[in-house]
Amino acid sequence: MAPLEPVYQLKCSCNSYPWGRQGEKSAAARLCAKQPGWVDQKDVSKPFTIEDKPYAEMWMGTYPTPPSYVASTGENLQDLLDRHADELIGNPVIEKFGSSMLPFLPKVLSISKALPLQLHPNKDLSSKLHEKHPDQFTDPNHKPEIALALGEFEAFCGFKPLEQISKLMHLDPLKKYMPSIIKPDFDDQQLKAVVKKMLEADDESVKETYKAITSLSEQEFGPDTYIPKLAPRLAEQYTEADPGLLVALITMNYLVLQRGESIYIPADGIHAYLSGDIIECMARSNNVLNTGFCPRSERDNVDLFISCLTFTPHSGEEAMLKSDSFDRSKEHKTIRFAPPMSEFDMLQTTLKGGEKESLGAVKGPGILLATEGSAKMKANGKEVELTEGQVFFVAQGTALEFEAGEEGLLMHMAYVE
Repeated sequence: MAPLEPVYQLKCSCNSYPWGRQGEKSAAARLCAKQPGWVDQKDVSKPFTIEDKPYAEMWMGTYPTPPSYVASTGENLQDLLDRHADELIGNPVIEKFGSSMLPFLPKVLSISKALPLQLHPNKDLSSKLHEKHPDQFTDPNHKPEIALALGEFEAFCGFKPLEQISKLMHLDPLKKYMPSIIKPDFDDQQLKAVVKKMLEADDESVKETYKAITSLSEQEFGPDTYIPKLAPRLAEQYTEADPGLLVALITMNYLVLQRGESIYIPADGIHAYLSGDIIECMARSNNVLNTGFCPRSERDNVDLFISCLTFTPHSGEEAMLKSDSFDRSKEHKTIRFAPPMSEFDMLQTTLKGGEKESLGAVKGPGILLATEGSAKMKANGKEVELTEGQVFFVAQGTALEFEAGEEGLLMHMAYVE
């Protein structure tokens, strides 16, 4: 068992899904491979090695599938936190969330093709789904999340402004998806009906619409000239008959983020990530409803999906999560992403070679990732060599100091207080 410390280096896991990036092209896999192996009960080292297959997500934290382990001992991180809950999590956080489990789940995602068109159900629905179908919905929590770009990152996120969607729906190939009773002003209820019709359309109808819209000129799409260019790429990844094509291209915001930019996805918020490497963090949950960009057999019930659909954000600008200053950053080299939720904030520290930063203690626990570069790190005075790919659990009340190596440092830390 690990003794009580201000920080613990972790051993994390990287999973493989078809939408992940192949082998060494995956940032999630490259970072995971730079972590140390640990010694298990049989004294056998278990390093992670990259194979020629797609790697999608590196998970960091205490979600049980997959968990993180203390690198020096192989102990499950949650077991350590249960044993020293007051010292490592802190009583205020335990009282706030009702347990010694971390209320957030950070990941690194590497995306080569569109993830399923999806939403993460709200707490009330998640609780009901978990009770009825615990194998599919493995917890009773909601899952609002942020995605922070490590480079160029493409995503469909939330709905376009109603006026913009309304103009597109007047194109001849799309008129059949309008509700039978048309109001003078296109509103969210009509949009809900449009999305429902698109998701329920049979394969031939979707394929027919796809061929019709890709035959139109770019000018007919107004400001959305990307639609006929992006449609063939999505069809190649899935099929021309996938209803996610229509919902995403016609009704949703298509965003191209650059390094350091972030979006916020609320509970019940429709989204589909397309490509890029990102830091993702969410409330501690793995619940999801999928209705597109996946085989028909893997799609969830359309009525259920539509029933909890939220209409926020309603523009690309509303989806963006701006950073602000972190008031405990001594050298002002750290910014904070603070989504409108209680489970976590995210810090990003950027240092050039030799630069220093000091971060005052927070009142709750954190998960820290050396995303790029290296540094000498002090945690309440304890010195640690921080190198690219290393992940640390940071105990509540721990002050951190960094001195970057020659190549600089990019560090991300999710925390709660």
